Amino acid sequence: MELPAYRKIAAEIAARIASGELPPGSKVMSTRQIMARYDVAMATATKVINTLREQGLVQARPGLGTVVTQAVGSIGPDRDRVVRAAIAIADAEGLTGLSMRRLAGALGIPTMSVYRYVADKDELLLLMMDEVMGTNPPPRMTVARDGWRACVEALARLQWSMYRRHTWLAQAVSFTRPLLAPNAMAHTEWTMAVLAEHGFDPALQFRAAVMIANYVRGTAVNLEAEAQAVQETGMTEQDWFASQQERFATVLASGKLPMMARFVAGQHEFNLDILLEFGLRQMLDGLERMRPAGGSGGPR
Repeated sequence: MELPAYRKIAAEIAARIASGELPPGSKVMSTRQIMARYDVAMATATKVINTLREQGLVQARPGLGTVVTQAVGSIGPDRDRVVRAAIAIADAEGLTGLSMRRLAGALGIPTMSVYRYVADKDELLLLMMDEVMGTNPPPRMTVARDGWRACVEALARLQWSMYRRHTWLAQAVSFTRPLLAPNAMAHTEWTMAVLAEHGFDPALQFRAAVMIANYVRGTAVNLEAEAQAVQETGMTEQDWFASQQERFATVLASGKLPMMARFVAGQHEFNLDILLEFGLRQMLDGLERMRPAGGSGGPR
């Protein structure tokens, strides 16, 4: 039975890597270059790159594209190193690019050896999330000095910055079946403590802390899809909008969307950062109105 086209192309590139023609750190063809050279569709070219990633032969590098994986060496990893390697893969390729096989390839160990350090992918995600949260502890602020609102805002923006740097993180976090990650739970604990000083009762402390964290996370779920789109197409968000100007103009010219047309005509800036700040401000305003009579809160 003849091999699919993507397997043939992947095998050819793998052979070039094995021969040293493509040494560690060197760029491999992009999906568009594969399409042009082999006269295949985007879906086939994408499968080629995904196959090489699964084999641990290549990895995505922000700003560089897809490159040959660096040799890790013969010294076996420890659990922290496994987690850090998984985070690096997810940062570059998203959760879809992270598999036990891919991780083993990056570490230079057999796939089954990964299970010496983690029981399964769920535990790996838990450790990854907790590692990120642990390296980004709540800010050193107090209600008495900084005010409850500034404290809560600072933590929300810290979490947003984490999601910005680790676009996969929002997909890993759940508020219905939360992973019991101590460092992540410490963020909730910190917000609750801030609101306790503000005078909220325990039920409201918890609900408000989770509401704000979930709002930030809910806004951040868009980040990984956008990062993946940039990786696959080479087009930034601004590039994409620019390419769609004619289509937007046609839709808005129909007269069926007058409010949207008025907004666009006003050239109002809009992006996820603006959306986050707008929603966060409204939630904090709402919490201010719920402030118990006589509750302390420090400077506003």
